[in-house]
Amino acid sequence: MGKIISIANQKGGVGKTTTAVNLSAGLGKMGKKVLLIDIDPQGNATSGVGVDKRAVKHSTYDVFVEGVSGKDTVVKTQFQNLDILPSSLDLAAAELEIADRQHRESILKNAVIELRDKYDYIIIDCPPSLGLITVNALCLCDTILVPIQCEYYALEGLSQLMNTVRRVKRSYNEHIDIEGVLLTMYDGRLNLTQQVVEEVKRFFPRKVFNTVIPRAVRLSEAPSFGTPIMYYDRAGKGSVAYMELSKEIDKKNKGV
Repeated sequence: MGKIISIANQKGGVGKTTTAVNLSAGLGKMGKKVLLIDIDPQGNATSGVGVDKRAVKHSTYDVFVEGVSGKDTVVKTQFQNLDILPSSLDLAAAELEIADRQHRESILKNAVIELRDKYDYIIIDCPPSLGLITVNALCLCDTILVPIQCEYYALEGLSQLMNTVRRVKRSYNEHIDIEGVLLTMYDGRLNLTQQVVEEVKRFFPRKVFNTVIPRAVRLSEAPSFGTPIMYYDRAGKGSVAYMELSKEIDKKNKGV
């Protein structure tokens, strides 16, 4: 049964989509079957794996609003062992359209749960908000991976995220847990970076990944080519870091 990981932080610009795309591709390169679910209306994870949002038959908007099943929405990517449930700009209106529905927090779970046995990992790229779409991801997933940028306001708003997780755990998904906290845009030469690392480790004791994601120009370039970093710049430091993260997560989930 596949492990389901939501990548969530309501703060924008912390590396959520970069992590969703490259962790998914990294696990796929290791031989794991991976499904990436893009529930961010911007659809950057979709274009980040080379899928044209305008050309897909169904998107996660159709899953939420029209009741289309997950299996009818899956698109194969050109990358090893990696499929995607693509997003579209229409998804921006989905929260309003499903707001009055019964069991609206479980729409994604009901659509995707049948796919769980087909994949080793299901990775969900959440939007930068704590609205109903993100709550759907939290109701479905086993764990949450929280990317945190190494900057002055790194922990801003994270107590709100943790409160949302606690509410979901209490009401909808008692098994949800923190997969880990990922430090992104890391520059070890800066004193500020070290201060942020210490602060994050105090806030999330024993939950911070050993792997850190460095600042790297190639990581910023790769999405414009619709290519994960390990296919775009195989030997670069961004590629090495995300492959290390993939190994760290897989090792942890094997209980090694």
